[in-house]
Amino acid sequence: MLNSGNHSTSSVQIETTKELVSNVYKKLEENIPKYKKVVGRPLTLTEKILSGHLVEIENKNLDEGKNYVFLRPDRVALQDVTGQMVMLQFMSAELKQTSLPTTIHCDHLIRAKVEGETDMRVSLDENSEVFKFLESAASKYGCGFWKPGAGIIHQVVLENYAFP
Repeated sequence: MLNSGNHSTSSVQIETTKELVSNVYKKLEENIPKYKKVVGRPLTLTEKILSGHLVEIENKNLDEGKNYVFLRPDRVALQDVTGQMVMLQFMSAELKQTSLPTTIHCDHLIRAKVEGETDMRVSLDENSEVFKFLESAASKYGCGFWKPGAGIIHQVVLENYAFP
């Protein structure tokens, strides 16, 4: 189970639920055959993933370099460096809470320079204001928050939220 000392959530559901998984697979099953028909050939795995998340399948090939693509992702995972700008933009938009399951992971501001304990101490000292801002914003807008030291974003997402 999750280490409560490293992870916090608000009242918004950020976990991977059976309903979320069912909806993802339903959308994939609807969109992939439609897009395959549009392009008239077998699809790559990347095309299947992307077409499965298209908001709408139009009757034109996306390879033309002229089209905008509107995607609806299943989840958003933000790391601490770029997540700062995302949260500031979210605040500027004056939204009340995220519409997708979202988590913030504090791992990119931790340097691997000396050794684990020393590097963590330096990172917490140098970046405490950023970490406090991200934790506060996560709580306010319904995001999960993974504190510094909770793990690398890719592995945390894989172990806690991903599904086949």
